[in-house]
Amino acid sequence: MQRLLALFVLLAGLLHAETTLVLPFFNHTKSPNLDWVGESIAESVRDSLASEGLLALDREDRLEAYRRLSLRPGAELTHASILKVGESLDASKVIYGFYELLPAEPGKEAGKESKGSLRISARILDLKRTRLGAIYSELGAIEDIGTLQVRLGWQTLQMINAKSAPEERSFLQARPSVRLDAVESYVRGLLSTSAEQRHHYFTQAARLDAHYSQPCFQLGKIYWEKKDFKVAAGWLERVARSDPHYLEAQFFLGLCRYANGDFKGAEQCFQLVAGNIPLNEVYNDLGVVQAQLQEYANAAVNFRKALEGDDADPDYHFNLGTALWRAGQYEAAADSFRATLARNASDTEATTMLGRTLKKEGPRPGDTRSEGKPRIKNNYEESAYRQLQAELGK
Repeated sequence: MQRLLALFVLLAGLLHAETTLVLPFFNHTKSPNLDWVGESIAESVRDSLASEGLLALDREDRLEAYRRLSLRPGAELTHASILKVGESLDASKVIYGFYELLPAEPGKEAGKESKGSLRISARILDLKRTRLGAIYSELGAIEDIGTLQVRLGWQTLQMINAKSAPEERSFLQARPSVRLDAVESYVRGLLSTSAEQRHHYFTQAARLDAHYSQPCFQLGKIYWEKKDFKVAAGWLERVARSDPHYLEAQFFLGLCRYANGDFKGAEQCFQLVAGNIPLNEVYNDLGVVQAQLQEYANAAVNFRKALEGDDADPDYHFNLGTALWRAGQYEAAADSFRATLARNASDTEATTMLGRTLKKEGPRPGDTRSEGKPRIKNNYEESAYRQLQAELGK
């Protein structure tokens, strides 16, 4: 992946991919208790764009821009500040807007009392063409905020590129409506600076709506970082295909299954990801689990694919060496271990393995595969890959 990232840095000053920044929508309801709605709309619209393959900047990128420009998160920005944020992130387009709470329409839903109607108004600022688009909006009961946000996301896709936008019905069907209280809990989790509160809100959101994918991804990552791989896997398995984090969830699910000894399940995850995002790390980890399954020929193929993307990584050479060694291909294995040491002379395990390979000494009887165990990769660089792909116009 390092070679890919280095290429991206080299090209960054020459090419500019079409990237979109979605700002938190401004609260025009006069109710501070609804401040969270602006963040929710931004996250939903961003997810809609990202799930359809558009380059949409992450929330972390936006927060960093706010810090650099000394802007307060949640504050309503002037047009000049919106321009500055977009320009600081090299965004091609900035999506922003506001929301209002109107009185509920009487008698519209018999037997149900609504807290009011939410009207969301959005605009697209095209920084490359210095053009401000017309206002477009969605209106409905605030209890249906999940659906309103998704519909606004679909409208945004239509505004940006109507030809490539999906059919509205299929787009909405893939994103079931989410309960208002679940959405609120999830967004409050995103906004929280306390790890304990984030966990509380995400768990609450997932329990309030069993089909809500986003908190499941967040909880999966939380438990992954705690090395509680069994619980992490349970959450990551619930991330929906329409979620823009689906492939990342599958990658970490593969790592969890690998840690839990479910090598076949891990292989399925990494194969799925590799079929969509040909990252070196994914090919490497696919090879690692195939080696654990004693599929050494397949493992070697995938280690070589990882090397094609980054020949400088000593771990890829080491892993290829272990697969060849276990397959009895000692001369080729020795070349791989030499290549490992050429890139990391202090790798004592590679030195040991080279010695065993030169002696044509294979795995010992009863070996639990701890010797020459291939090395897994935990980093996942989908965003960098997609941006480089867009820069190159592929």
